[in-house]
Amino acid sequence: MSNKISAFFQLTKPKIMILVLAGGATALFMEGSLLRRPIDFLIFIIALYLTGGSANALNQYFERDLDARMSRTSGRRPLPLGRLSSGEALIFSIGIGIIGVFVLFLAFNALTALMAIGTILFYSLFYTLWLKPHTSQNIVIGGIAGAMAPVGAWTAASGTMALQPWILFLIIFFWTPPHFWALAHYYRNDYRITGLPMLPVIKGTGAVLNQIFIYTLLLFVSSIILLAINFGWFYFSAVSILGPWFIIKAYRARKNKDSVLIWAMFRFSIIYLFVIFVSLMLDAIF
Repeated sequence: MSNKISAFFQLTKPKIMILVLAGGATALFMEGSLLRRPIDFLIFIIALYLTGGSANALNQYFERDLDARMSRTSGRRPLPLGRLSSGEALIFSIGIGIIGVFVLFLAFNALTALMAIGTILFYSLFYTLWLKPHTSQNIVIGGIAGAMAPVGAWTAASGTMALQPWILFLIIFFWTPPHFWALAHYYRNDYRITGLPMLPVIKGTGAVLNQIFIYTLLLFVSSIILLAINFGWFYFSAVSILGPWFIIKAYRARKNKDSVLIWAMFRFSIIYLFVIFVSLMLDAIF
């Protein structure tokens, strides 16, 4: 029984969901009202996990045959390992999505629920079934889904749109290509075997590193824009130190075309985003 529960949990891509939850929580801290309603705060985080996990689980359901052919996923994901049947995965994926959407609708508002539905459909159907197999810019466009958590969090808390969560959206959106292209470069042979048109396979190392460098610059610019309208000393310190550091890492990787440097940049990108989120939350508290 515990193995089955673990398999369902892995279907939601928990490591990715940590970043999604952190983005949503950051927006809730910045908006502020749910800090005085901790139960509602927790309810939103749970609903966000259910809806985001639904999109990830559907992605694994649709890509189960591809995952079985890739070294990165064949020995890790529950469907290639045979820990779940495809029917179980599909029912679970749809079920937690429906529950999450209904929670957002009943506990918060229709706008947040509609955005959650749109995100699930965009990622699991449009990105997984059309974008990913047809364009080398799949990571860029697909990044829209992963960047929506702050916007949904803000609308859940306030019932309205605002500028701050959309700039958070841009930060996550511009962070996504450097992060995932560095990962795709490391596993480029997997993508070559499956025939997926990932940028490192289609254009080569030089082209992907040029794109990564451009997106790190755009990430820094969007971070500065948020600083201009939401100044805080913790965030100022994080952006001032980590922003140029990320750019330097991207430049060094681009200049040397070294796999070790590319992988180091990938690992740094995770630290970067988490520190940005934490600094914004600290500024909201203090």
